[in-house]
Amino acid sequence: MEKIVEWLVGQVWSLGLVVFALGAGLFFSITTRFLQIRYFKEMIKLLFEGKSSDSGVSSFQAFCMALAGRVGIGNIAGVATAIAFGGPGAVFWMWIMALLGGASAFIESTLAQLYKSKVGNEYRGGTPYFIEKGLKIKWFASLVAIVVTISYGFLLPGIQSSTIAVGFENTSGINKGITGVLLVVLLAIIIFGGVKRIANVADKIVPFMAVGYVIVTFIILFANMKEVPAMFALIFSSAFGVNEAFGGIVGAAIAWGVKRAVFSNVAGVGEGTYSSAAAEVSHPAKQGLVQAFSVYIDTLVVCTATALMILVTGMYSVTPEGKEPIVETMGNIEAGPIYTQEAVDTALPGFGSIFISVSIFFFAFTTLMAYYYIAETTLIYLDKKLKLQWLKTILKIVFLFMVYIGSVESASLLWALGDLGIGSMAWLNLIAILLLTKPALKVLKDYEVQRKAGKDPIFDPSKVEIDGADFWEEKYREIESGTSKDKVSTGGPGTKIMQ
Repeated sequence: MEKIVEWLVGQVWSLGLVVFALGAGLFFSITTRFLQIRYFKEMIKLLFEGKSSDSGVSSFQAFCMALAGRVGIGNIAGVATAIAFGGPGAVFWMWIMALLGGASAFIESTLAQLYKSKVGNEYRGGTPYFIEKGLKIKWFASLVAIVVTISYGFLLPGIQSSTIAVGFENTSGINKGITGVLLVVLLAIIIFGGVKRIANVADKIVPFMAVGYVIVTFIILFANMKEVPAMFALIFSSAFGVNEAFGGIVGAAIAWGVKRAVFSNVAGVGEGTYSSAAAEVSHPAKQGLVQAFSVYIDTLVVCTATALMILVTGMYSVTPEGKEPIVETMGNIEAGPIYTQEAVDTALPGFGSIFISVSIFFFAFTTLMAYYYIAETTLIYLDKKLKLQWLKTILKIVFLFMVYIGSVESASLLWALGDLGIGSMAWLNLIAILLLTKPALKVLKDYEVQRKAGKDPIFDPSKVEIDGADFWEEKYREIESGTSKDKVSTGGPGTKIMQ
């Protein structure tokens, strides 16, 4: 079974996907004139602008829900494996993928807002929704929905719960089965409470865990201040093959840097599209910009924090696949959270194991919440005609079951299944958003024109000649007529808008 899965992962995560992800990010960066850099200040401003409504969550809550999915064990274990197999230079290529990925995240999240729907009393949207409405290819939309539901409902949860269980077992000797039961109970309380409860938990935990992690990173860097210049020199020299020791693995550095960046920040994979569609904003581009910023937080802040702690303390080994070890500092220890634990322990003896275990718990737990929300959203898409409410109950049960199984099973198979899920979704979503580049750019241009005119942008799809944005057509009419019952403040002086 494991060999079959590993073979499939090798096919999905071929050089083609690495080139595709980098190429798509570069294409979107050029076509948007590097908006991820031009609008950096705007991203932060928009993050705190909108408010929630009866149907939608605030921009900040949607940001935290997306970040909950992005910031997971990939930020700790994933970074360690990138260094272990690609060398220190892999960190540089993670940065490049994050920079380019900001544009990909903008495009996909803007499309999610543009083509979202109101299902019951909640906003729903994401890759299958914008494929059906934007491309009008229903079979493609259904295929994506099936793949996403299987990936987030079945393939991916085990990675997160496994890492939590192993962390607590190594640190405190807590039986993995007990940890699994605890996770199931806590998640059940949250996911049976609906989207609002998931958003309310995420916007409290995510900022706390990210800030705490960065503070500890600065402590480690300060304790190793003399080594910092050499560490950055090592990253850059290894990334371009200049370093003597790592000169022969530039290809591995690029491949592992891109692979783990995509696994971590999931820009272009479509993961951020589902929470983006739930946001209450007056213009689709607003949430697109907010989600572009979340990629920076994930990779340039949290992933970088892990990488710097590991590299500045020298707590890593490098053994490229199929080659002899280049660095053997960690001996036979498997690349993962232990690298970071040992790094923290060098400056804060006895604190590393506990800190990383707690960090893993928060990172992975919030990711599990995001995974369930995404799986439920795609299931709702598939079930929109039958409207069988019991399917959501079955999804909850299967999801919680996989969380428990992941807690007690081998991690290697779970990582392979996760890579298979992420890689499959990346291929499908990148194809979709490339085909829908034109309407996304129309939305961006409309946003920029209104901003230059000194307006708080409000979206009218008829002005930019976009078909399929039925949600926005209806809501713009309500805004114009002043009959909307769901108005929210966007933060502009005396301005009331609704979406």
